[in-house]
Amino acid sequence: MRVFNFAAGPAALPLEVLEQAREELTDWRGSGTSVMEVSHRSKAFVAVAEEAESLMRSLLAVPKSYKVLFLQGGATGQFAAIPMNLSAPGAVADYLNTGTWSKKAIGEAKRLQLKVNIAGDETASRYCRVPDEGSLKLTAGAAYVHYTPNETIGGVEFPYVPQTGTVPLVADMSSTILSRPIDVGQFGLIYAGAQKNIGPSGLCVVIIREDLLGKARPGTPSVWDYQAMAAEGSMLNTPPTFGWYVCGLVLKWVQAQGGLEAMAARNRAKAELLYRAIDDSGFYRNPVAKPCRSWMNVPFTLARPELDSTFLTEARAAGLVSLEGHRSVGGMRASIYNAMPLAGVQALVAFMQDFQRRHG
Repeated sequence: MRVFNFAAGPAALPLEVLEQAREELTDWRGSGTSVMEVSHRSKAFVAVAEEAESLMRSLLAVPKSYKVLFLQGGATGQFAAIPMNLSAPGAVADYLNTGTWSKKAIGEAKRLQLKVNIAGDETASRYCRVPDEGSLKLTAGAAYVHYTPNETIGGVEFPYVPQTGTVPLVADMSSTILSRPIDVGQFGLIYAGAQKNIGPSGLCVVIIREDLLGKARPGTPSVWDYQAMAAEGSMLNTPPTFGWYVCGLVLKWVQAQGGLEAMAARNRAKAELLYRAIDDSGFYRNPVAKPCRSWMNVPFTLARPELDSTFLTEARAAGLVSLEGHRSVGGMRASIYNAMPLAGVQALVAFMQDFQRRHG
């Protein structure tokens, strides 16, 4: 029996995608082999890769002046690749510190000898909001400005895109990519781990403006050099072929749903339903400032924390799984990415209301 999976990542995939992958698993396109067994340099797989890139470009309206790369190492690998490609040792880069993932990116940048300027810091708010747009302390001539539009663990989301002038803006969109339309032209580089809205774990998509290529530090490994990977069509080494194939299926699914405008309407409705249930309950609480609440990751606590384990046990019995909050913050967290249907959020809200009646 399929359950409603609220995992933060690896997250739920659309059922239609899973079913197609299952049907094609042992005999892909009549080849008598699995797509996992096909050479990445074969005409058949190159066509899969090119179609996935074309779909990504179409859905996100990626300008021609940008390269789309399909890489390994997840978003965490990009914490190091970005400084290696966009800065020299000792250069200044601005980072906005709004949660666990931006903090990890900052740590990696410092390890790679950047002078990190914390242009906005929400440590004091316990990462329950983002900095006001006018409060950012940006460095003139910085190598780049890095921020995390959506912090998966804390459920904090930027309601604005920082304006950085001629300084390239870098965004970790792992949790928000494909959830709504974006203006790619506002960014120098966008990166996103696949395991939330794109496909299975192991793949990372990087969208980079072409003028930022060719600036890697001497000694940068070729697999982390954006120009080297772009020159080889992301196939300098053997890529994660199965993940790339599933990514293409997911992109086709998004397109069939009506594209990113339709996904935005769907995601907004899911988030509003869940937040309304939390706010109106008097029993559940979301700690994030309302203007900064994530559409994708909704943390909440119970009025009686001693009921947490009971809530999780009963939720699992009701077919609602992976609602545990991250170990660093506790409580609950419902991740409601693109693949989560409205019916899943409706089922969660009904369960929460019933649980409150019985235990409140």
